[in-house]
Amino acid sequence: MNETEFRNVAIVAHVDHGKTTLVNAMLEQSGVFGDHGEVADRVMDSGDLEREKGITILAKNTAIRRKGAGKDGRDLIINVIDTPGHADFGGEVERALSMVDGVVLLIDSSEGPLPQTRFVLGKALASSMPVIIVVNKTDRADARIDEVVEEAQDLLLELASTVEDPDAAEAAERNLELPVLYASGRAGKASTENPGNGELPDNEDLQPLFDVITSVLPEPSADVDGPLQAQVTNLDSSSFLGRIGLIRIHSGKIRKGQQVSWIHYDADGEQHIKTAKIAELLRTVGVTRVPTDEAIAGDIAAISGIDEVMIGDTLCAVDAPNPLPRIIVDEPAISMTIGVNTSPMAGQGGGDKLTARVVKARLDQELIGNVSLRVLPTERPDAWEVQGRGEMALSILVETMRREGFELTVGKPQVVTKTVDGKLQEPYEHLTIDVPEEFLGAVTQLMAARKGRMEQMGNQGSGWVRMEFIVPSRGLIGFRTIFMTETKGTGIANHFSAGYDDWAGEIKDRATGSLVADRTGQITAYALLQLADRGTFFVEPGDHAYEGMVVGANPRDEDMDINITKEKKLTNMRAASADTTVTLDKARSLTLDEAMEFCGGDECVEVTPEGIRVRKLILNATERNRARSREKARNQGK
Repeated sequence: MNETEFRNVAIVAHVDHGKTTLVNAMLEQSGVFGDHGEVADRVMDSGDLEREKGITILAKNTAIRRKGAGKDGRDLIINVIDTPGHADFGGEVERALSMVDGVVLLIDSSEGPLPQTRFVLGKALASSMPVIIVVNKTDRADARIDEVVEEAQDLLLELASTVEDPDAAEAAERNLELPVLYASGRAGKASTENPGNGELPDNEDLQPLFDVITSVLPEPSADVDGPLQAQVTNLDSSSFLGRIGLIRIHSGKIRKGQQVSWIHYDADGEQHIKTAKIAELLRTVGVTRVPTDEAIAGDIAAISGIDEVMIGDTLCAVDAPNPLPRIIVDEPAISMTIGVNTSPMAGQGGGDKLTARVVKARLDQELIGNVSLRVLPTERPDAWEVQGRGEMALSILVETMRREGFELTVGKPQVVTKTVDGKLQEPYEHLTIDVPEEFLGAVTQLMAARKGRMEQMGNQGSGWVRMEFIVPSRGLIGFRTIFMTETKGTGIANHFSAGYDDWAGEIKDRATGSLVADRTGQITAYALLQLADRGTFFVEPGDHAYEGMVVGANPRDEDMDINITKEKKLTNMRAASADTTVTLDKARSLTLDEAMEFCGGDECVEVTPEGIRVRKLILNATERNRARSREKARNQGK
């Protein structure tokens, strides 16, 4: 009999429903940090961007050891995978689910199940996994616990009816018989009894959660005495060990120094088998990895020594090379062009990675650990088409590269289309919007302009309305900024993939035009003052502009070329109004997400470590007008 018992579980939820905070409390109560260890807030969100945005981007694992908590007094190790809640990082969710045998579904006690909840739950049910519902943040003043439990169970039933595999559908319906837990991740408390709206669970710790995980989730179906069979589910790197592969061991044992059959695939999907040696074997203790001599079936471990190992590869016994099914993720829906910085100010933005060679090498490196990303060549040798699941996933990649010292030119996001039976199809999204009733008309009009089709509308009480739309993914490019303006910052919008359907027709990019610098030079306060009534500016006096740089937004639906560098003429004549204090409106500083949303069809974003600018693809105004004329003639010819 094994001395250790395992449970492998993923914690999934919508963005900001408290997954990472709950895992933090589970680690703290299991003594992972020691008696006097300093406990970081949201320790699983280790990346700078994750902490800044308050979301989980990469799926991460931790191991919680409970001494004597297993059957027959065995030690229990709970391998916990903290997954992203945003559908744009669905590749991480699918990869995490390949590592576990059950799911803890965390739902906010006020917001209830939201679109990304549906996305990750659907993936779990299709894999016949048991799902434990945990209603989190029961102490919220606006909690509605009973309604949220009912909504979660309705969602389970609805998704169970869409599962094609009869066995998986039956397993999904059995989830309704499982106990529901009530918790406060921040307080570190959980209970199987409903504490009431706005109240903390009556238990003093998370022991009921550990008990339910142990009793409900199955032990991994693994044969410790069988031949080795393990799959690489994630990748990491170390300056000392090189590339590290995170593996789920399905059968047998793996040892340090062991010779294994490494089954991998080339770019064309062809299978190859090689013999490799496990140079180092690591196991997870809390949030750190420590060397070990052996890991057994059912556990999650890490290996090094195979420099070209990839996600989805299988490690087997040399005399029994039996590959596991490859990890399959959904197709990309959004693409953008990423290339070297080609603006007149290239090399002046604080970056030290400027050439096509280093940009391509960095994109290739991203492909190693990101299974939902694709990089395709373009007509230009210094630019590539990068495809991903959504705008956020691609903007996170660009922001990461910017912080690493890259200077880039980033094109406007586009949708990935395909042709089915001779018809052009495009991706669609299921969009859920929560707004105060006063903005109902504005949102309906906004969605109509973006080809959105209302599926459902309901009054949530307290003056709020929930609307559900099916909308082309194109309609959500540049949507968030306009939506927040129309709803005065109060609206909440969430979406997930609704598959492909016929092309919806033309969708207008934006209602405003661009103010474009018509010459190169230093921006003056005098010029900004003279042009103050032309629109909103993105630049300040003293900034440097170049011809073709977008320096502001024009309220009218047209571009305007302006002289932003004009200086006041000197004269020896005095006037009564001379030398008065000039007050300019504060410039609007664009973030990367805002710049990508603002970007028009003939524009791109210049991204450097020191700044972000929007510019025209064709900088010269005369050449730009000629290109517009040619495009107009082509459209009329059609």
